[in-house]
Amino acid sequence: MKKQKIKLAFRIALFTATAASMFFVPWILVKAWILPLPDTVQEQVNEAIGHGFDGMIVYIDQTGKPPAFYTGGWKDRDNKIPADHNALFKIASIEKLYIAVSIAKLAKQMRLSLDETVADYFPELQGKIQHAKTITLRMLAQHRSGIPNFTSNPDYWKNEQENGDRALEFALALPASFKPDKGYEYSNTNYLLLGKVIERVTGYSHHQYIKDEILAPLNLNNTFFSIKDVNLDDVMSGYYVGIEDDLKANENGMLATAEDVGIFLRALNDGSVFGEGEQEIYSSIYVYEHGGLVPGYQSLAKYYKDIDAVVVQLINTTDFNGYEWNLSEIIISRIAKILKNEKI
Repeated sequence: MKKQKIKLAFRIALFTATAASMFFVPWILVKAWILPLPDTVQEQVNEAIGHGFDGMIVYIDQTGKPPAFYTGGWKDRDNKIPADHNALFKIASIEKLYIAVSIAKLAKQMRLSLDETVADYFPELQGKIQHAKTITLRMLAQHRSGIPNFTSNPDYWKNEQENGDRALEFALALPASFKPDKGYEYSNTNYLLLGKVIERVTGYSHHQYIKDEILAPLNLNNTFFSIKDVNLDDVMSGYYVGIEDDLKANENGMLATAEDVGIFLRALNDGSVFGEGEQEIYSSIYVYEHGGLVPGYQSLAKYYKDIDAVVVQLINTTDFNGYEWNLSEIIISRIAKILKNEKI
């Protein structure tokens, strides 16, 4: 067991770098891309399971049609429990959309300013974060701060579960990636800090703010912020290629059903999650769709404007090389093509 954990930590530490530097395209990706397009989404889900995914949930909300669910594979492969569209899933970085909406709301209320700096909100970080006096909240939201990603520090992955509570320390140990607003680098540290900004402005947890201002108005009762808040039996199992352990008991942040994510993404894109003047602010700082990736779980939440369709795809298999992520992107693109063909 200990040996497996060491292997897992090592693999995850190299995950992003390896995925970004692939020297060849595996046959499975080529095959998934060139296969004839199925007629239905369910056929595509079944095909995806045939490519090696353990389990999969797809939620589709397309104008003029009732919301639809498609599943394949296992919710829990060890106990042979089929994938269930009501299962809770770890959505990881999709949480950034909720944080960005919160920042836009607070900016509109003038409870914070996007042009104020990290040093304004965290004077104790001056001297610890390079350029703290010139990095603005806007730069944090746009991933233009230059503050390094704490998950890029190999030491973070030596004990990810314990180190999650000290994530900022692992970013502070790295040099700035670039001068403020002089580049772009996706960094989890940016949104870690924005979550803390919300807490300093409101005086309470940013999770509670999201609950009050986003989840409750949209009746999203199946969205949670910790594995401790849910019944573990309700969570879809998570698998990492080469590791036998089920990773669902790990703490990886936000969980939600596919439907809850889809309802939120619809509200984000049609503007109904916003109050007056908030969407204009949001549009200036962040995007309208997102993906999420933690060990054992990968998610894509996309909006296709041309067919007015929200597609949420949840897959409980990840790997060392990043091939599973690339495969998931191919699959969701094929699902979108099937939906577009149905419109013709």
